[in-house]
Amino acid sequence: MRIRYGCKITFRVDIPTPTVCLVDLRPERRAEAHEDVPFTTSPAQLLKTERDAFGNIVRRFIAQPGETTLKLAGTVDDSGLPDARDPEAARLSIANLPVETLQYLSGSRYCETDKLSQLAWDIFGAIPADAQLVDDICGFVHENITFDYTRARSTRTALETLQEGVGVCRDFAHLAITLCRALNIPARYVNGYLGDIGVPANPDPMDFNAWFEAYLGGRWITFDARHNARRIGRIAIAHGRDAADVPMLQTFGPHVLTSFAVTTHEIPDDIAAEKVSA
Repeated sequence: MRIRYGCKITFRVDIPTPTVCLVDLRPERRAEAHEDVPFTTSPAQLLKTERDAFGNIVRRFIAQPGETTLKLAGTVDDSGLPDARDPEAARLSIANLPVETLQYLSGSRYCETDKLSQLAWDIFGAIPADAQLVDDICGFVHENITFDYTRARSTRTALETLQEGVGVCRDFAHLAITLCRALNIPARYVNGYLGDIGVPANPDPMDFNAWFEAYLGGRWITFDARHNARRIGRIAIAHGRDAADVPMLQTFGPHVLTSFAVTTHEIPDDIAAEKVSA
């Protein structure tokens, strides 16, 4: 199957302001991308394209006073299958973990492992540490947290999410990540595009999505505490320790977001076939 993705973000600054943007596909999906409309700014800015410490594609520029619009679009091939799952994938001993995964065991800005460790072991400590355990963690988060977009807060941590019982997709991910790390399962935050493919259409405006990956059986496996389901058509943009590492838009100075639009949807097979043959 083929999926169309894209975004259009407009923001305003009053003085020249260094800006960082992460909205491109992760490098490993680039081979499956088609019909790219490259990342652009309007008015045009002098762009630098780089990779950050996590391998994400980063766009950097100095936003000039006034409004700047960021645009990106394209299509990408997808298997059309739900998130892969290996029920036998188990937690590796810390001694056997690749060194690059160790950073995903520690606490981070939004994931206070020190404050939730005892809770994690009290609830899940007796369960074998495998993919089913991570599914159980997702179920716990999903059942105890209510999704409410109107109560989004950029400073909410995993502990606060549990205490308040409310959050958006990033909060669901942060809490599940924290519980995994407390149980010595490396877990990393992922944001990206996720359309209503294979599920009933959501009438709310589309947004970027957040989920997470747990390192089990020697590989990263996708989990989603917000939807608590294996979904079709995830397109990862970036991953890091938590949301602080992968901002879609970060300005080093004040800015005002004036408009924001995200699109992600399946292209019907007959239209996709026409484009391939054209």
